[in-house]
Amino acid sequence: MNNQTEIELQAAAFRRLQKHLMQDRTDVQNIDMMNLAGFCRNCLSRWYQEAANEKGIEMGKDEAREVFYGMTMDEWKANYQTEASPEKQAEFKVAFEENVGKKD
Repeated sequence: MNNQTEIELQAAAFRRLQKHLMQDRTDVQNIDMMNLAGFCRNCLSRWYQEAANEKGIEMGKDEAREVFYGMTMDEWKANYQTEASPEKQAEFKVAFEENVGKKD
């Protein structure tokens, strides 16, 4: 497989993951993803932002989130985000503290 084909396949897989998370599984909360997988939609938007910045494209956190989510964070929260239970918040705190200083 040549490099261009590999890039195209990776981009297609990314677009499918984005669609799955943003359209098909809006019921899955970011905190659940973080607690189970160690990343969430916000991580993906941050990685997108970092890739853009590495290419010399100025992009802030809010802009990257809007690109990834397809809407503003306020819209996403109003439409899909639910309040995290104290148990989920505690699980996240433990996981976060274990991973402080680790870079993806």
